[in-house]
Amino acid sequence: MRYIKENVLAKPNIASLANFLVLASIAVFTPFFIHVQWLTGSIVNAVLIIVLFTVGVRSALVLCLIPSLMALAGGLIPPILAPIIPFIMMSNVILVLAVDRVYYYFKNDLNGYWFGLVSGAVLKFAFIYFSLNIIIKLLIKQELVAKVAQMMSWPQLATAITGGFIAWIFLKKIKRI
Repeated sequence: MRYIKENVLAKPNIASLANFLVLASIAVFTPFFIHVQWLTGSIVNAVLIIVLFTVGVRSALVLCLIPSLMALAGGLIPPILAPIIPFIMMSNVILVLAVDRVYYYFKNDLNGYWFGLVSGAVLKFAFIYFSLNIIIKLLIKQELVAKVAQMMSWPQLATAITGGFIAWIFLKKIKRI
């Protein structure tokens, strides 16, 4: 109980809060304005990784839950695919946690960033691909299954890697890695 009181009474870090709000607004509003999966996915994945390194893992995990809902609301994800949103959210969580854990396992080494990014992207891809191949066959008409499977397969891997590269460039410029 004492720890909870200390956290509640601690002064908020205004700079971290401002960084989070700016980056979160990019991740939230991008799906409304850009309806290209390659571009939107790369930007969102980059923002998730940037938030991880600039604000922290907790904030990045919170942010993992929002962009998928906005992609649905903004029309990037068709309404018939609404049941897959929790799986997309979980795949984002997997990406962020993998990058975080592997980076710190390597003692904040540049190799840790790249190994974490690649392993996180592969785990994200594997989770979403295998879980959705089971789920979409149960929820969606057979005519749409192939299109959905293609949309949620290797493009997820590519956008995660591309987003990680964009994040690396940004984080290098601000000297966070």
